[in-house]
Amino acid sequence: MSDYLVIVESPTKAKTIERYLGKKYTVKASMGHVRDLPKSQMGVDINRGYEPKYITIRGKGQVIKELKTAAKKAKKVFLAADPDREGEAIAWHLANMLDLDIHSDCRVVFHEITKDAIQQSFQQPRAINMNLVDAQQARRVLDRLVGYNISPLLWKKVKKGLSAGRVQSVALRLIIEREKEIREFRPEEYWTIQAVLQKGTETFTASFYGIDGQKRDIKTEEDVKAVLSRLQGNSFTVKTVAKRERKRSPVPPFTTSSLQQEAARKLNFRTKKTMMVAQQLYEGIDLGGEGTVGLITYMRTDSTRIAETAQREAAAYIEAAFGASYVNQEKRKEKKSTNAQDAHEAIRPTSAFRDPEKVKPYLTRDQFRLYKLIWERFIASQMAAAVLDTMSVELENNGVMFRANGSKVKFPGFMKVYIEGSDDQTEEQDRLLPNLEEGETVKSEAIEPKQHFTQPPPRYTEARLVKTLEELGIGRPSTYAPTLDTIQKRNYVVLENKRFIPTELGEIVVELMLEFFPEIIDVEFTAKMEKELDEIEEGKVGWIEVVDEFYREFEKRLKVAEKEMREVDLKDEPAGIDCDVCGSPMVYKMGRFGKFIACSNFPECRHTKPILKSIGVKCPKCREGEIVERSSKRKRVFYGCDRFPDCDFVSWDQPLARPCPKCGGLLIEKKLKKGAQVQCTACDYEERPDV
Repeated sequence: MSDYLVIVESPTKAKTIERYLGKKYTVKASMGHVRDLPKSQMGVDINRGYEPKYITIRGKGQVIKELKTAAKKAKKVFLAADPDREGEAIAWHLANMLDLDIHSDCRVVFHEITKDAIQQSFQQPRAINMNLVDAQQARRVLDRLVGYNISPLLWKKVKKGLSAGRVQSVALRLIIEREKEIREFRPEEYWTIQAVLQKGTETFTASFYGIDGQKRDIKTEEDVKAVLSRLQGNSFTVKTVAKRERKRSPVPPFTTSSLQQEAARKLNFRTKKTMMVAQQLYEGIDLGGEGTVGLITYMRTDSTRIAETAQREAAAYIEAAFGASYVNQEKRKEKKSTNAQDAHEAIRPTSAFRDPEKVKPYLTRDQFRLYKLIWERFIASQMAAAVLDTMSVELENNGVMFRANGSKVKFPGFMKVYIEGSDDQTEEQDRLLPNLEEGETVKSEAIEPKQHFTQPPPRYTEARLVKTLEELGIGRPSTYAPTLDTIQKRNYVVLENKRFIPTELGEIVVELMLEFFPEIIDVEFTAKMEKELDEIEEGKVGWIEVVDEFYREFEKRLKVAEKEMREVDLKDEPAGIDCDVCGSPMVYKMGRFGKFIACSNFPECRHTKPILKSIGVKCPKCREGEIVERSSKRKRVFYGCDRFPDCDFVSWDQPLARPCPKCGGLLIEKKLKKGAQVQCTACDYEERPDV
């Protein structure tokens, strides 16, 4: 038998670690938590200082028995759960179950699963950090007091199966408040005027700025006419030319939040999927002859800090791959999150020299894409800033002023490897202007006025909601993904075109929460609670004190809600069609995967139908059916005939109602980064988007 027993959470992690420790160590997995609060009851004794009533998790009996047997035979037991509050709590529960002294050096912590990191951590074991454990216990108890008191109220007054939680309620409120902004939004008209100008053979565009040195907004068509009437001829004089060099610095390496945001934008990953794939990369991948290796550092972090050894290795890689001029010589000042638990590093590859193409044969498609994103972001963060030559020009015709801006990449720096994405993606490219000198004249080829209307604020994407929660100090790296998952599972929101739309049920729940539990759904109050959890972790305040301060006020509101909360009758909306099976009226229902049509005679009749959204286009194949929007198993939108299976017309691109002006064929709308491009399926006709 081995001298030392090491306990981690997962078999994959155990397998990776064991190969680095040698024959004296046996590594076993606890398969996550072994003890937790019971699901059938609150499990918190309020009268005994909010004492948690932990029980052994169902199904963990055999695992615990094996761990106890192995622990009795070992000279020493090391608890190597993840390096955060949750991991510390797992280690504490294991220590109690195995009768270990929590003050002994039984705890080992590492932020990457590599040989050096593992061996170093076993040279520096420590006692279990009870401040970390207490911060986790406080969060768990607070969430129980809220969830197990409010949820039954919602079941009784609204609908069974509902839930309310501290973080999920605030996230839902943000989505609903944004929806109200959109509903109340009134578009306002405005105009822009573009001048298409020419110098020699070079053409460029300039935008209207103002008149007689004063900036002027164009609100109406009358304003446009007033501007155009001031123009004399087609000559514009160059009044000012400003040239300067601008530096663009790389973004820092990933935190959990920024990884979830960027994976959503660039890879179309949901937050839950991002964390699942990142966990696989962290715990270890079999790289053939190299064995099982952890490819990234721990993926639950709000720090952008990078270890000096990793910085040096990245610099060596960058110099070898791109040259010394691409290495960042400036010392980056790490930005800490408001609530950063900064024992951690940023998310980075465990080796800069393990580039994505080298490990690609050993990874699944999703693993490769996420690893590539993490690797590129980290390498770029250690590279020199990009240098751009910019040029601003002011042109004038009879007091009417236009402005043009241009830029050209002089030195790509980090942009050679990586450019950060955005929710509304625009392509990075040079915007070139001809060489212009003050006093010279250029000719206008065209003056193009264009009418616009202001747009409402966009609905939240997963990426934007995570960013907002982080900026407001709500939740932690470990809570973002489950929060977004929960509000969808409860049918409080639906995700359409990657953006959250609240359901009627979600709006009712928030309305009731605002009326009876305003603190639970208050952004500032929830952020304050997060800060208090941090203070518990730092040993500045006791966890029972924090919980008690919250519960005393919460209990008063709970008693009022139990008496005064009204019952809400959620009636099914008629679908306007009859059931094909029994003839009863069909109604709209909300299910796990969104809205659908069901028979009102349920449970006697269980007939259902998907909701097909017609786009008002006749089927070009059978000429009888209508084109409807459908969704694939992977949630990708496509278009097909509503007479399927009698007609098998299908298209990934949206067909348009108008025919091709050139040949009369079917026009489709292709979604591009720069906008939508219209193309004909029968000839070479196309309409390019405005750039």
